[in-house]
Amino acid sequence: MSAEDMSVESSGAESLNLEALGLEWLALSPSTLVFIVLGLTLVAFIWGRFRYDLVALAALLGSVMLGLVPAENAFMGFGHPAVITVAAVLVLSRGFERSGVVDIISNQVLKVGENLLLQLLVLVGTVVLLSGIMNNVGALALLLPVAMRLAREHNTSPSLLLMPLAFGSLLGGLTTLIGTPPNIIISSYRRDVTGEAFSMFSFSPVGIAVALVGLVFIVLVGWRLTPKRSGQASTDEMFDTANYLVELKVGEESKAKGLTLQQLRDELDETIPVLAVVRDDNRRAGYNFHGALEEGDILLLEAGPDELQMLEDKVGLSAIAELEEEAEDPEHTEHTASGEEGEKTGTVEAKDTAHDRQPVDTEGLQLIEAVVRNDSMMINRSVRQLRLNHQFGLHLVAVARDGGRLKQRLRDIRFKNGDVLLLQGSENEMSDSLASLGCLPLASRELHLGQPRKLAMSIAIFALAIIAMLFDLLPAAVAMSTAALISLLIGVLPLREGYQAIDGPVIVLLAAMIPVGEALETSGGADLIADALLRFGSDWPVVVTMVGLFLLSMLLSNVVNNAAAALLMAPIAVSLANGFDVSLDPFLMVVAVSASCAFLTPIGHQSNTLVLGPGGYRFGDYWKLGLPLSLVVLAVAIPLILLVWPL
Repeated sequence: MSAEDMSVESSGAESLNLEALGLEWLALSPSTLVFIVLGLTLVAFIWGRFRYDLVALAALLGSVMLGLVPAENAFMGFGHPAVITVAAVLVLSRGFERSGVVDIISNQVLKVGENLLLQLLVLVGTVVLLSGIMNNVGALALLLPVAMRLAREHNTSPSLLLMPLAFGSLLGGLTTLIGTPPNIIISSYRRDVTGEAFSMFSFSPVGIAVALVGLVFIVLVGWRLTPKRSGQASTDEMFDTANYLVELKVGEESKAKGLTLQQLRDELDETIPVLAVVRDDNRRAGYNFHGALEEGDILLLEAGPDELQMLEDKVGLSAIAELEEEAEDPEHTEHTASGEEGEKTGTVEAKDTAHDRQPVDTEGLQLIEAVVRNDSMMINRSVRQLRLNHQFGLHLVAVARDGGRLKQRLRDIRFKNGDVLLLQGSENEMSDSLASLGCLPLASRELHLGQPRKLAMSIAIFALAIIAMLFDLLPAAVAMSTAALISLLIGVLPLREGYQAIDGPVIVLLAAMIPVGEALETSGGADLIADALLRFGSDWPVVVTMVGLFLLSMLLSNVVNNAAAALLMAPIAVSLANGFDVSLDPFLMVVAVSASCAFLTPIGHQSNTLVLGPGGYRFGDYWKLGLPLSLVVLAVAIPLILLVWPL
């Protein structure tokens, strides 16, 4: 029985069920139902209220209930070679991160000096190269801390460096099979249709040329189109700790006396982090202070005016700076002099203390800045819900969003992807805690980001996997999975980090959308779209339809995940090629390139979202560089595709 007959029979069975339920009006054709499901899915993706993996899973289950996807095939996507390959590449990429690549690259990149063009050339060029041999988000994660440090040391605005860096990671992903999920998906789809997949370097002739032209455009012209946020020369300015740290003293009648720091937090019903406690000129970090507070203790913490007033009212902690002002205020002194002797004595003591006391040293507090990733468990949750202190040993000091520090109470903040956090914690546990939370460290004080481990062995394993793929000894999924397994077995990457490296939401997205994409083809929906494009371009050369396919796929990738765009557009590309009676390859290559051109919005790709907070960007900043870059890619890619993959 043919696929069409099966589809018709399935549709008929569905209609009978609907009639039995009195819902005959819902008995629509399979292609119409697919368009409804995809339309609702796209709306949900754009809305962003729910995570994209949940949206994709809802689309899959809805398709099953409507009879578009057979129930027995609903979860076959989790075993699809494209999904397995993506998971294995993510594990290998994390192995590179742990192997000391950050330290090596940092030492070289930081030598480029103050010339902005040279900084851009080295940073973007490096991320283009790395994105070809590892996941492009992983490549960006390696270089993002380097770029932030470069911006700090040379007083450069991060907004001039980070967007070009993110776009460079997308361009680099075009160059090889494993550089980006759309390439893996298109290769697997070609194998399903023709019996032969694209090889590791099938994408290289077009991808390398596009990446080089894009690199030149970004370095010479594109960076001028990025916003230069005045006052955002670095995240140090968002988190200038000295401007927000206050010193509070435990007085004789303070309610805080005798309380532990945890009891103090419970009393305040607030998550204000105490960075340090000073007693007899000895300072202990807040997370390492476990005793009870005594009279005369000085608490160093981060607080605004509202928090200071609450601390005064609830537990009787007074800011030392306020005592100094009162002691130096002539009117206050005169008033005290005319008052009781005891009050006068207290004022003199406060004045003496103000002059004798040295400011508390804020260095060595083990502060680190980190950005919330798209897949972070922190998203839409608060400090209290996460139990940052108890479960992860971290104190939240401040949060920055859209280039500015949030002023609201820390306990009221619900985190979003792209938020930049200033955290305090134990140096030994900081790295594991950030990985568990799904945060990417940007820069640290008293903390080394790199952990050099078996770099040569990691490279050798990866090289052997590439050789196995080049000589067709193993399929890509098997070769990459074998390399990932060996890396875990020999200790290049701890097993726990290997599982953490697998981006769960992306895996679920791919596995759920693969059957939905197949439903678009089996229901006849892809043919309907292709027929419409064929009728539109019937009086024009084939290249015009290819340009239309490129633009449609590119626009889709900017509002949904680029992997989802590739999954949805691949069957349409095949239907177009069949309609024109030409080779499939140039149309599939158009989808592969255009699905990775998510340059217009911060939500189209994880790389774009990761730089949103650290760069101080707004939603509308991306298209200013992204649109001309997309047109450059289009102008270069279409002629090269036709040259390398003729019709």
